[in-house]
Amino acid sequence: MAGLFKISTNGQGLYEFTDQVQSWLRRQGTDEGLLTLFVRHTSCSLLIQENADPEVQTDLRNFFHRLVPPTTDPSMSYLTHTYEGPDDMPAHIKSAILPVNLAIPVTSGRMALGTWQGIYLFEHRNAPHQRQVVAHLSR
Repeated sequence: MAGLFKISTNGQGLYEFTDQVQSWLRRQGTDEGLLTLFVRHTSCSLLIQENADPEVQTDLRNFFHRLVPPTTDPSMSYLTHTYEGPDDMPAHIKSAILPVNLAIPVTSGRMALGTWQGIYLFEHRNAPHQRQVVAHLSR
């Protein structure tokens, strides 16, 4: 069984879509299985992360901005892919080091996530985007 989630972003940050995935999963009528999520883009990522304290998302965004700053930062002067803006190549780098797919066990018709875990699309670009995440449920 396959599905598609469309996620609108408004710039860099984490966008939770756990509820949409659980709602889709409920409609599939599967008690046990493995859910795979895959993002169809090269400048964003997927994460399972804490969804209780928004400071976690802020700190993650700030950490990765510090780890891979925009190409306008002198430390990034070695990059050559710069014609799509100063956030583009850093977005590709972040996407290369963070997951673009997730595998989540399904038990009793629900994702086997921990109490404070949520599913996030991590947008690495500054401009708004329409992102697509493909879901596949194996029984």
